[in-house]
This record gives sequence, C-alpha cells and structure tokens, in this order.
Amino acid sequence: MRSSITLRSNKSGHDPPFAKKIMNTIAESYVKLVLKTGLHDSDVVDAYYGPEIWKPAKDKSVCPLDHLHQEADDLLQKIDRLPANARASPDELRRIALRAQLVAVRTKIEMLQGKSFPFDEESRLLYDAVAPMHTREYFEAMLDDLGTLLPGPGKVSQRVEQFKRAFVIPKEKLEAVFSAAIKEGRRRTLEHIELPENENFVVEYVTEKAWSGYNWYKGNSFSTIQMNTDFPIYVDRAIDLACHEGYPGHHVYNSLMEKHLVRKRGWMEFSVYPLFSPQSLIAEGSANFGIEVAFPGNERVQFEQEALFPIAGFDPSRAEHYYSIHVLTLKLSYAGNEAARRYLNGTINKDEAVHWLVTYALFTPERAEQRVRFFDKYRSYVINYNLGQDMVKAYVERRGGASENSEQRWKIFKELLSNPITPSALI
Repeated sequence: MRSSITLRSNKSGHDPPFAKKIMNTIAESYVKLVLKTGLHDSDVVDAYYGPEIWKPAKDKSVCPLDHLHQEADDLLQKIDRLPANARASPDELRRIALRAQLVAVRTKIEMLQGKSFPFDEESRLLYDAVAPMHTREYFEAMLDDLGTLLPGPGKVSQRVEQFKRAFVIPKEKLEAVFSAAIKEGRRRTLEHIELPENENFVVEYVTEKAWSGYNWYKGNSFSTIQMNTDFPIYVDRAIDLACHEGYPGHHVYNSLMEKHLVRKRGWMEFSVYPLFSPQSLIAEGSANFGIEVAFPGNERVQFEQEALFPIAGFDPSRAEHYYSIHVLTLKLSYAGNEAARRYLNGTINKDEAVHWLVTYALFTPERAEQRVRFFDKYRSYVINYNLGQDMVKAYVERRGGASENSEQRWKIFKELLSNPITPSALI
C-alpha cells in the first residue's frame, strides 16, 4: 500500500488555527475512545500516560460497543472534513496517522462485536500493511541451504534444535548476560540519541506468557521490561531482547514519542498506545531493525565473542558458526506469518499449524504450541515483527541509512521514532 499525502481543497472554510483546535479535540476524543474500548479487552491499551481524568469508569456497561463504534465513525467523519496541510508537513503527518489509528480502533471494536476479517484484510485495517505470501517450496529451499551447514542424519529442524541446545543460557547466568547486553545496547544508543535524563526501566523474569519479552511503558521515560523464562533462552535472544525491548527499541521509541510529540507538541493522541494499531508495526519493526542499527555488520558477533559467550560459559570460538546458522533461521520467520494466515483463515487446524511451525519455522513442538496460543490471542499482530522490520529497514536505507553510513542510519532511525509516520508511508 502507498500512502496518499496530497493537498485537498479547504471545503470546510476553517482557518488553520481553528482546524488545529478541532484536531486537538478529535485527539482527546480518540484517547478516551481507546481507553473505553480497553474496558472490553484488556490487551487494547498497551500504555497510557495522559490525564487521569480522561480514564473512564471501570464499568464497561456504561460504554457499550455499539456506542463506541458510532463514536469511531463520528471521529473519522470529523477528521475527513478537516482541510489538508502542506504535503508531508508535521500537521499533515499527524492527521494521516490519527486517521489510520481511528480506522484500527473501529476495526477492533467491530471484532469485539463478533465481526471477523480474512487475515490480510484484518492486518490492513489494523496495521496498515499486508504481509507477502510464500509457498512451502519457498521455505523448503531455505531449509536445504540450512541443511548444508548442519550435515547429518534427521530432519533439518531436529539438527538445528540439537545444535542450539549447546547455547542455552544457564538460568543462573541469565541476569548477568541480559544485563551486559542491555548495558551495551544503551551505551551504543546514547552515542547517537539524546534521551531524557530520568529515563530508566526495571527488568522482571516471568512465566506462563504467550510472548518471549514485553515492554510495559509507564510514561515519564520509565518502562518495566519482562522476560519470559517458560522455555530455554538461547544466547542470541540476549541482544535481541535487550535491543528490542530496551535500546534502541520499545523503551527508546516510547520515550521519544512522549518527549517530542506529547510533551513538546502537545499531541495528546500519543499519550495512549493501542496495541492493535498501525503504531505497533512501527514499534515492532523499528525495535527489530534497531538490533542491526546498534550492532551493524560483524560488531554483534565480536561483542558476543568478547562479552556474552564468556559470561554464559560458552566457547567464544563457536560464535561465528552459531550466527551463520542464526542468520539463515531468521530468513524462515515468514513461515510463522504463513502459519498464522492459514490457521486464522481456517485452512489448517491447530495441530497442522504446530506441524507447519516445527517443519518450516524450526520451532520445537513446545514453542510451536506457545506460538499458536499467540495467534489465538494476538491474531494478525505477527506481521509487525518481520514485515515491520523489513519495511523500516527499507525506509531507512532509501534515505541514505545503509550499514556503511552509520551516522545517517541513526539520524533517520531517530527521526522515524520521533514522528507520526504510518506504515503505508514507509513504502
């Protein structure tokens, strides 16, 4: 999809200051709408740090879904009547972003009312993007390449699992390994991005979750980062989760949005983060691409060899081989999207989805079961990780942020995290 940022005639007759006042009013109503929708589904509101008085009473019966749907329709009509601003100006980007967020909220309300959408239509309405489709043959070709690096008997998935068993971080060393990864990610991020002096977070280790890591942003540049220890954690997850949830990922993204959009510009719609919205594709995509931004080229393997492998008790000389395998397994991530698409569209059942994930995404059966639970809970949200990463990467690189131009890469990356860019505008 391509964003259409064009000038429209000012049919409303509103002057710019009055239009901005209306926009602020719509923004406030949008925040309240998201909070009321969250009473019907506790996953809707991922973060809120706006005025306490805007929070609704906790009785969802006072805000039935049909009323919320009408509110969303009314707000969309109001924003469509606003005059356009200069192409790609901050105010126009704001208007486009808020409209996309409203479409997502209305869609989520419809889903809570019982309406269902095909996987791709759901992702387009909620996240402003549609993931590409891939065949079995596409993934089988990748598995053949992976098999050449891990020769031996048995299926490729079994060989990969056996190989990775030697790189499970011992539970008693988890905190030390994660602390070292977070510290380095923060150091590298602060060399390029100025964060509020009071920014901080705490790390908690939890169990019985459908996800591997989660950032709960509390406002005022503070986060609670939770790591799920239900299953063995491989060494590559240390930097992945440290960067994704912390620096320069979710913690940095939320801190910059609060600093630049809420505090500086007074755009209160960004004081609430609805999980099922286009904002999540930017958040997840930038958090995943942020790993590469913070550790470009061979710098990740070097840091792993020098710091994380020794802390975890692994042989540093095996780091390069481990990551040659890891890079290939990452290319299979779209197999997860395909499993979700087929499962949620009803073309395969739960057991078949688990089998697909084990065969083509190289999940263990236990992790595959967990991933299907993720599909049940978060549905098409899965596209935000890999498709989001690819879209953010392409957006940054088209603007001169290739890996060999580190300063420009960080500059464009920071601008993306500090402005209301929609997924379709990344193309």
